[in-house]
Amino acid sequence: MMIYSEQRATLARMEAAHAETARHLAVIERQIAARAERMTTSSRVKTRQFGRASATWSRAGERDFQSNLAALRFARRGEIEALSRKLARQAGAIAAFRVRHRSSEPAGECVS
Repeated sequence: MMIYSEQRATLARMEAAHAETARHLAVIERQIAARAERMTTSSRVKTRQFGRASATWSRAGERDFQSNLAALRFARRGEIEALSRKLARQAGAIAAFRVRHRSSEPAGECVS
């Protein structure tokens, strides 16, 4: 049987791993969005008009961006799905640990 401090340390490690996985998934999403934007702007360079009255992002540009975004997400779907499954497993493990050890407060709110 674990003592209270060991339980808190284990829970803190589990929550840190969960947060790291969530950050990794967010980084991938940002990378995909940035790459889709670069692809859109570079493919539409010659069709744009620059000036004070012209918009730099048109409906066609948005359509191309969404298309590029979908293609890039599809290309990295294995990695995204694996991280999503890992997040779900980690969340389930944290919930089970809290139920098993009757701990409801997050690790950051513990006062000793």
